[in-house]
Parts: sequence; C-alpha cells; structure tokens
Amino acid sequence: MFIIWWIVVGLIAGFLTGKLMKGSGFGAVGDIIVGIIGAVVGGFIMQHLGYAGSGGLIYTIFVAVIGAVLLTLLLRLVTGNRARNL
Repeated sequence: MFIIWWIVVGLIAGFLTGKLMKGSGFGAVGDIIVGIIGAVVGGFIMQHLGYAGSGGLIYTIFVAVIGAVLLTLLLRLVTGNRARNL
C-alpha cells in the first residue's frame, strides 16, 4: 500500500515540478522518480529544520514538490540542461 502512496505523491510532485520549472521534463516515468526522490529529499530537509513529518496529503505533496524542485535544479546544474529563454 505504501508503494502506491509513494507513486501517487511522486506523480503529483513530479507533475507540479514540471509545471513550475521552465524547460523540458524528464518524461512520465522520470518525473515520477524525481518526485519520489524529491519527497525523500524534502522530508529530510524538513526534518532537519525541525518540522514534524506528520501533516497529511497537502503537506506531503508540498514537501515533495520542494524536494523535487531542488533535485531538478541540482540535476540541471550537473547535466548542463538549462531552460532556454524564448
């Protein structure tokens, strides 16, 4: 059951991150993976900032999007894939 929860949160976080960030995404599966890893990164950051891990669906998605945005920025810095201004 938790796998389904992680996939749903990762899908939502990856989709929202793709809409927030300029440039191309990582594809459907890549966005889900970035969203899931972003949820872990965001949870780690929030835990070290002193925020409790219990929140609910909106809090979980918010934290996952924060983590996914940070992860996307890091991936773009490493790979050199930057958004082009048109």
